[in-house]
Amino acid sequence: MKAFTKITALVAPLDRVNVDTDAIIPKQFLKSIKRSGFGPNAFDEWRYLDHGEPGMDNSKRPLNPNFPLNQLRYQGAQILLTRKNFGCGSSREHAPWALDDYGFRAVIAPSFADIFFNNCYKNGLLPIVLTEKQVNRLFREVEAQEGYSLAIDLETQTVTTPSGDEFAFDITEHRKHCLLNGLDEIGLTLQHADEIHEFEEKHKAAQPWLYHNV
Repeated sequence: MKAFTKITALVAPLDRVNVDTDAIIPKQFLKSIKRSGFGPNAFDEWRYLDHGEPGMDNSKRPLNPNFPLNQLRYQGAQILLTRKNFGCGSSREHAPWALDDYGFRAVIAPSFADIFFNNCYKNGLLPIVLTEKQVNRLFREVEAQEGYSLAIDLETQTVTTPSGDEFAFDITEHRKHCLLNGLDEIGLTLQHADEIHEFEEKHKAAQPWLYHNV
């Protein structure tokens, strides 16, 4: 998993409430358990003017010019700004995979659906909860200023605007540790590889009959 420490990056606005996981990555694209390859179909039904299916050449599909992520000023954005209850709906882990594969490193919203919120941390994507007032301000500033960027520092747990104003956000110490060090659940387990191996050897010596076919 990619570590997250700090970024200063372009912000893209998605001014919609209750964006569900089927909107983030539609169900017809859930045919792979690989974490890559979902970016071109992120927000597929809003992003393109036709109906997408697996195997289509996305580079030849007609884009919706009114969808913010298709607009030139937001190309290369790594921070997604959106509204409350982002990531609601089914619990598919493909949703943070699609956002990550698109290029987003952080999502800012007033609230997130619980399962999506947890899945973000497991995949190196930082979900940041700010107040409605703070989010409203950011939407206004993103709209008013082309090339609007935010600085996110996970160590200090702050979001800093171009004018220098700081917004603090909460995160548990465990989640913070995992993101700063790029550790998913497998990575956490492998930190104890030597102890696991030692236990296995002792167990094998104490009960060798369990391993005669191994």
